[in-house]
Amino acid sequence: MTRILWALLFLGCSAMVAADEVRPAYLQLTDVHSAEEEPLYEVLWKQPVVENRRLPIEPVFEPNCELQPLGPPSITANALVQRWQAPCDLGKAVVSIKGLSTSLTDVMLRVVDVQGDFNNFILRPADPSIDLSTDTVQSVSYLIIGVEHLVFGLDHVLFVIGLVLFIRAPWMLLKTITAFTLAHSITLALSIFEIVRLPQAPVEAVIALSIVFLARELAQDEQQRSVLTRGQPWLMAFVFGLLHGLGFAGALSDIGLPEDAIGMSLLLFNVGIELGQLIIIALFLLIARMWHLLTKRLNYTEAHLYTGTAFAMGILASYWTIDRTLLLL
Repeated sequence: MTRILWALLFLGCSAMVAADEVRPAYLQLTDVHSAEEEPLYEVLWKQPVVENRRLPIEPVFEPNCELQPLGPPSITANALVQRWQAPCDLGKAVVSIKGLSTSLTDVMLRVVDVQGDFNNFILRPADPSIDLSTDTVQSVSYLIIGVEHLVFGLDHVLFVIGLVLFIRAPWMLLKTITAFTLAHSITLALSIFEIVRLPQAPVEAVIALSIVFLARELAQDEQQRSVLTRGQPWLMAFVFGLLHGLGFAGALSDIGLPEDAIGMSLLLFNVGIELGQLIIIALFLLIARMWHLLTKRLNYTEAHLYTGTAFAMGILASYWTIDRTLLLL
Protein backbone atom coordinates (compact mmCIF):
# COMPACT_ATOMS: atom_id res chain seq x y z
CA MET A 1 0.00 0.00 0.00
CA THR A 2 2.83 2.38 0.83
CA ARG A 3 4.41 1.75 -2.55
CA ILE A 4 1.17 2.65 -4.30
CA LEU A 5 0.73 5.85 -2.29
CA TRP A 6 4.25 7.03 -3.08
CA ALA A 7 3.80 6.19 -6.74
CA LEU A 8 0.58 8.21 -6.88
CA LEU A 9 2.27 11.10 -5.10
CA PHE A 10 5.10 11.23 -7.62
CA LEU A 11 2.71 10.88 -10.55
CA GLY A 12 0.61 13.71 -9.14
CA CYS A 13 3.69 15.88 -8.94
CA SER A 14 4.54 14.99 -12.52
CA ALA A 15 1.26 16.45 -13.68
CA MET A 16 2.35 19.81 -12.36
CA VAL A 17 5.95 19.65 -13.51
CA ALA A 18 7.03 19.13 -17.13
CA ALA A 19 8.97 15.99 -17.94
CA ASP A 20 11.76 18.08 -19.41
CA GLU A 21 13.68 20.51 -17.28
CA VAL A 22 12.44 24.09 -17.14
CA ARG A 23 14.46 25.91 -19.80
CA PRO A 24 15.10 29.65 -19.45
CA ALA A 25 14.38 32.13 -22.22
CA TYR A 26 17.03 34.61 -23.33
CA LEU A 27 16.70 38.29 -24.26
CA GLN A 28 19.66 40.42 -25.34
CA LEU A 29 19.55 44.16 -25.99
CA THR A 30 22.64 45.48 -27.79
CA ASP A 31 23.34 49.19 -28.27
CA VAL A 32 24.62 49.62 -31.86
CA HIS A 33 24.24 53.38 -32.41
CA SER A 34 27.18 55.70 -33.10
CA ALA A 35 27.79 59.04 -31.37
CA GLU A 36 26.06 61.04 -34.13
CA GLU A 37 23.02 58.79 -34.51
CA GLU A 38 19.73 58.45 -32.73
CA PRO A 39 19.43 55.56 -30.24
CA LEU A 40 19.42 52.18 -31.96
CA TYR A 41 19.34 48.70 -30.42
CA GLU A 42 19.43 45.17 -31.79
CA VAL A 43 17.16 42.73 -29.97
CA LEU A 44 17.83 38.98 -29.78
CA TRP A 45 15.03 36.81 -28.38
CA LYS A 46 15.37 33.05 -27.76
CA GLN A 47 12.02 31.55 -26.86
CA PRO A 48 12.09 28.00 -25.42
CA VAL A 49 10.43 25.21 -27.40
CA VAL A 50 9.31 22.21 -25.33
CA GLU A 51 7.89 19.13 -27.05
CA ASN A 52 7.54 21.10 -30.31
CA ARG A 53 5.54 23.85 -28.60
CA ARG A 54 6.98 27.28 -27.92
CA LEU A 55 6.28 28.84 -24.54
CA PRO A 56 3.66 31.61 -24.83
CA ILE A 57 5.88 34.45 -23.62
CA GLU A 58 7.16 37.56 -25.42
CA PRO A 59 9.08 40.75 -24.54
CA VAL A 60 7.28 44.09 -24.19
CA PHE A 61 9.01 47.49 -23.87
CA GLU A 62 7.84 50.77 -22.28
CA PRO A 63 7.73 53.34 -23.67
CA ASN A 64 6.39 51.45 -26.67
CA CYS A 65 9.03 50.86 -29.33
CA GLU A 66 8.39 49.59 -32.86
CA LEU A 67 10.49 46.49 -33.50
CA GLN A 68 11.71 45.97 -37.06
CA PRO A 69 12.48 42.32 -37.96
CA LEU A 70 16.06 41.47 -38.97
CA GLY A 71 15.29 38.48 -41.14
CA PRO A 72 12.86 35.59 -40.57
CA PRO A 73 12.72 33.62 -37.28
CA SER A 74 14.98 30.57 -37.03
CA ILE A 75 14.53 27.39 -35.02
CA THR A 76 17.24 25.57 -33.06
CA ALA A 77 16.83 22.25 -31.27
CA ASN A 78 15.14 23.85 -28.27
CA ALA A 79 14.38 27.48 -29.09
CA LEU A 80 12.72 29.84 -31.55
CA VAL A 81 15.20 32.63 -32.34
CA GLN A 82 14.05 36.09 -33.44
CA ARG A 83 16.02 39.27 -34.13
CA TRP A 84 14.77 42.84 -34.36
CA GLN A 85 16.06 46.39 -34.65
CA ALA A 86 14.67 48.99 -32.27
CA PRO A 87 15.10 52.76 -32.97
CA CYS A 88 14.83 53.75 -29.30
CA ASP A 89 16.87 53.72 -26.09
CA LEU A 90 16.04 50.29 -24.68
CA GLY A 91 18.90 50.62 -22.20
CA LYS A 92 16.64 52.86 -20.11
CA ALA A 93 13.32 51.19 -20.86
CA VAL A 94 10.98 49.13 -18.71
CA VAL A 95 11.25 45.56 -19.99
CA SER A 96 8.40 43.14 -19.31
CA ILE A 97 7.81 39.56 -20.41
CA LYS A 98 4.18 39.03 -21.34
CA GLY A 99 2.90 35.63 -20.14
CA LEU A 100 5.86 34.98 -17.83
CA SER A 101 3.77 35.22 -14.66
CA THR A 102 1.79 32.11 -15.67
CA SER A 103 4.84 30.03 -16.64
CA LEU A 104 7.51 28.08 -14.75
CA THR A 105 10.49 29.47 -16.61
CA ASP A 106 12.82 32.44 -16.12
CA VAL A 107 14.19 34.91 -18.64
CA MET A 108 17.88 35.76 -18.78
CA LEU A 109 18.27 39.40 -19.83
CA ARG A 110 21.58 40.80 -21.03
CA VAL A 111 22.00 44.49 -21.84
CA VAL A 112 25.13 45.30 -23.89
CA ASP A 113 26.31 48.90 -24.22
CA VAL A 114 28.05 50.43 -27.23
CA GLN A 115 31.51 49.61 -25.78
CA GLY A 116 30.59 45.92 -25.46
CA ASP A 117 30.23 45.92 -21.66
CA PHE A 118 27.14 44.09 -20.43
CA ASN A 119 24.87 43.69 -17.41
CA ASN A 120 22.87 40.54 -16.62
CA PHE A 121 19.41 40.35 -15.08
CA ILE A 122 16.87 37.63 -14.40
CA LEU A 123 13.13 38.06 -14.86
CA ARG A 124 10.96 35.58 -12.97
CA PRO A 125 7.27 34.63 -12.94
CA ALA A 126 6.88 36.48 -9.63
CA ASP A 127 8.63 39.59 -11.01
CA PRO A 128 8.28 39.64 -14.81
CA SER A 129 9.42 43.22 -15.44
CA ILE A 130 12.46 45.40 -14.79
CA ASP A 131 13.22 49.11 -15.06
CA LEU A 132 16.67 49.28 -16.65
CA SER A 133 17.09 52.93 -15.70
CA THR A 134 17.11 52.09 -11.99
CA ASP A 135 17.78 48.36 -11.36
CA THR A 136 21.22 47.08 -10.49
CA VAL A 137 23.39 44.37 -12.01
CA GLN A 138 22.82 40.72 -11.09
CA SER A 139 26.25 39.22 -11.60
CA VAL A 140 25.27 35.74 -10.37
CA SER A 141 22.62 35.09 -13.01
CA TYR A 142 24.26 31.94 -14.36
CA LEU A 143 24.70 30.63 -10.81
CA ILE A 144 20.96 31.03 -10.16
CA ILE A 145 20.04 29.44 -13.49
CA GLY A 146 22.26 26.46 -12.65
CA VAL A 147 20.54 25.94 -9.28
CA GLU A 148 17.07 26.25 -10.79
CA HIS A 149 17.91 23.98 -13.71
CA LEU A 150 18.77 21.16 -11.31
CA VAL A 151 16.06 21.76 -8.70
CA PHE A 152 13.22 22.17 -11.22
CA GLY A 153 14.48 19.50 -13.62
CA LEU A 154 12.58 16.54 -12.20
CA ASP A 155 14.48 13.94 -14.21
CA HIS A 156 17.84 15.12 -12.83
CA VAL A 157 16.34 15.37 -9.34
CA LEU A 158 15.12 11.76 -9.45
CA PHE A 159 18.52 10.48 -10.53
CA VAL A 160 20.25 12.26 -7.64
CA ILE A 161 17.63 10.92 -5.19
CA GLY A 162 18.16 7.47 -6.67
CA LEU A 163 21.87 7.67 -5.91
CA VAL A 164 21.09 8.63 -2.30
CA LEU A 165 18.70 5.67 -2.01
CA PHE A 166 21.17 3.29 -3.62
CA ILE A 167 24.14 3.96 -1.37
CA ARG A 168 23.91 3.99 2.41
CA ALA A 169 27.61 4.29 3.31
CA PRO A 170 28.50 8.03 3.61
CA TRP A 171 31.99 7.65 2.08
CA MET A 172 30.76 5.66 -0.93
CA LEU A 173 27.87 8.12 -1.40
CA LEU A 174 30.35 11.02 -1.45
CA LYS A 175 32.54 9.14 -3.93
CA THR A 176 29.58 8.36 -6.19
CA ILE A 177 28.13 11.88 -6.15
CA THR A 178 31.63 13.23 -6.89
CA ALA A 179 31.94 10.87 -9.89
CA PHE A 180 28.52 12.01 -11.18
CA THR A 181 29.54 15.65 -10.73
CA LEU A 182 32.88 15.19 -12.48
CA ALA A 183 31.27 13.37 -15.40
CA HIS A 184 28.54 15.89 -16.12
CA SER A 185 31.03 18.74 -15.72
CA ILE A 186 33.21 17.15 -18.44
CA THR A 187 30.45 16.71 -21.01
CA LEU A 188 28.90 20.08 -20.16
CA ALA A 189 32.20 21.81 -20.99
CA LEU A 190 32.84 19.66 -24.08
CA SER A 191 29.38 20.44 -25.41
CA ILE A 192 29.55 24.17 -24.73
CA PHE A 193 32.90 24.41 -26.56
CA GLU A 194 31.36 22.29 -29.37
CA ILE A 195 33.94 19.52 -29.03
CA VAL A 196 31.09 17.05 -28.51
CA ARG A 197 27.70 17.78 -30.01
CA LEU A 198 24.67 15.45 -29.95
CA PRO A 199 21.00 16.09 -30.77
CA GLN A 200 19.12 16.99 -27.61
CA ALA A 201 16.03 14.82 -28.14
CA PRO A 202 17.77 11.39 -28.03
CA VAL A 203 19.93 12.59 -25.13
CA GLU A 204 16.80 13.39 -23.10
CA ALA A 205 15.33 9.97 -23.93
CA VAL A 206 18.46 8.15 -22.73
CA ILE A 207 18.54 10.27 -19.56
CA ALA A 208 15.03 9.03 -18.76
CA LEU A 209 16.17 5.47 -19.49
CA SER A 210 19.05 5.90 -17.01
CA ILE A 211 16.49 6.59 -14.28
CA VAL A 212 14.54 3.46 -15.27
CA PHE A 213 17.74 1.43 -14.89
CA LEU A 214 18.52 2.95 -11.50
CA ALA A 215 14.95 2.41 -10.26
CA ARG A 216 15.08 -1.23 -11.38
CA GLU A 217 18.30 -1.78 -9.47
CA LEU A 218 16.83 -0.13 -6.38
CA ALA A 219 13.74 -2.34 -6.46
CA GLN A 220 15.80 -5.55 -6.38
CA ASP A 221 17.52 -7.28 -3.50
CA GLU A 222 21.20 -6.46 -3.24
CA GLN A 223 22.18 -9.97 -4.33
CA GLN A 224 20.14 -9.61 -7.54
CA ARG A 225 21.66 -6.32 -8.62
CA SER A 226 24.19 -6.13 -11.44
CA VAL A 227 27.86 -6.60 -10.62
CA LEU A 228 28.66 -3.02 -11.66
CA THR A 229 26.10 -1.31 -9.46
CA ARG A 230 26.77 -3.63 -6.53
CA GLY A 231 30.54 -3.36 -6.61
CA GLN A 232 31.33 0.00 -8.24
CA PRO A 233 28.30 2.32 -8.08
CA TRP A 234 30.58 5.33 -8.63
CA LEU A 235 31.43 4.00 -12.11
CA MET A 236 27.73 3.70 -12.96
CA ALA A 237 27.20 7.27 -11.75
CA PHE A 238 30.13 8.48 -13.86
CA VAL A 239 28.79 6.86 -17.05
CA PHE A 240 25.29 8.25 -16.58
CA GLY A 241 26.73 11.58 -15.47
CA LEU A 242 28.23 11.96 -18.95
CA LEU A 243 24.70 11.77 -20.36
CA HIS A 244 23.22 14.18 -17.84
CA GLY A 245 25.97 16.69 -18.65
CA LEU A 246 24.77 16.75 -22.25
CA GLY A 247 21.28 17.45 -20.93
CA PHE A 248 22.57 20.35 -18.82
CA ALA A 249 24.36 21.72 -21.88
CA GLY A 250 21.07 21.84 -23.78
CA ALA A 251 19.64 24.49 -21.47
CA LEU A 252 22.85 26.51 -21.36
CA SER A 253 23.25 26.49 -25.14
CA ASP A 254 19.69 27.81 -25.47
CA ILE A 255 20.56 31.07 -23.73
CA GLY A 256 24.18 31.21 -24.89
CA LEU A 257 27.31 32.43 -23.15
CA PRO A 258 29.06 35.79 -23.50
CA GLU A 259 32.10 35.30 -25.74
CA ASP A 260 34.35 37.32 -23.45
CA ALA A 261 33.24 35.50 -20.28
CA ILE A 262 32.60 31.89 -21.32
CA GLY A 263 34.83 30.38 -18.63
CA MET A 264 33.33 32.30 -15.71
CA SER A 265 29.73 31.87 -16.90
CA LEU A 266 30.24 28.12 -17.37
CA LEU A 267 31.83 27.87 -13.92
CA LEU A 268 28.92 29.74 -12.29
CA PHE A 269 26.35 27.55 -14.07
CA ASN A 270 28.18 24.39 -13.00
CA VAL A 271 28.54 25.59 -9.40
CA GLY A 272 24.81 26.33 -9.44
CA ILE A 273 24.11 22.73 -10.50
CA GLU A 274 26.27 21.42 -7.64
CA LEU A 275 24.45 23.65 -5.15
CA GLY A 276 21.16 22.33 -6.51
CA GLN A 277 22.38 18.76 -5.99
CA LEU A 278 23.31 19.51 -2.38
CA ILE A 279 19.89 21.08 -1.79
CA ILE A 280 18.10 18.00 -3.16
CA ILE A 281 20.26 15.58 -1.14
CA ALA A 282 19.77 17.57 2.07
CA LEU A 283 15.99 17.80 1.57
CA PHE A 284 15.61 14.10 0.85
CA LEU A 285 17.70 13.08 3.85
CA LEU A 286 15.58 15.42 5.98
CA ILE A 287 12.38 13.82 4.66
CA ALA A 288 13.79 10.37 5.38
CA ARG A 289 14.65 11.42 8.92
CA MET A 290 11.18 12.89 9.48
CA TRP A 291 9.64 9.69 8.11
CA HIS A 292 11.68 7.68 10.62
CA LEU A 293 10.57 9.87 13.53
CA LEU A 294 6.90 9.82 12.50
CA THR A 295 6.69 6.08 11.93
CA LYS A 296 9.02 4.60 14.53
CA ARG A 297 6.01 3.42 16.55
CA LEU A 298 4.28 1.92 13.50
CA ASN A 299 5.18 -0.99 11.29
CA TYR A 300 6.74 1.28 8.69
CA THR A 301 10.46 1.80 8.26
CA GLU A 302 12.77 3.81 6.05
CA ALA A 303 12.80 0.79 3.75
CA HIS A 304 9.14 1.49 2.91
CA LEU A 305 10.03 5.05 1.97
CA TYR A 306 12.99 3.96 -0.14
CA THR A 307 11.19 1.08 -1.89
CA GLY A 308 8.07 3.15 -2.58
CA THR A 309 10.15 5.95 -4.02
CA ALA A 310 12.05 3.49 -6.23
CA PHE A 311 8.79 2.15 -7.69
CA ALA A 312 7.47 5.67 -8.28
CA MET A 313 10.74 6.63 -9.98
CA GLY A 314 10.46 3.63 -12.28
CA ILE A 315 6.87 4.41 -13.28
CA LEU A 316 7.56 8.07 -13.94
CA ALA A 317 10.85 7.49 -15.78
CA SER A 318 9.25 4.78 -17.93
CA TYR A 319 6.59 7.27 -18.99
CA TRP A 320 9.28 9.83 -19.86
CA THR A 321 11.25 7.25 -21.83
CA ILE A 322 8.23 6.31 -23.94
CA ASP A 323 7.13 9.92 -24.39
CA ARG A 324 10.58 11.18 -25.42
CA THR A 325 11.18 8.20 -27.71
CA LEU A 326 7.90 8.83 -29.52
CA LEU A 327 9.04 12.40 -30.20
CA LEU A 328 11.95 10.97 -32.19
CA LEU A 329 9.64 9.16 -34.61
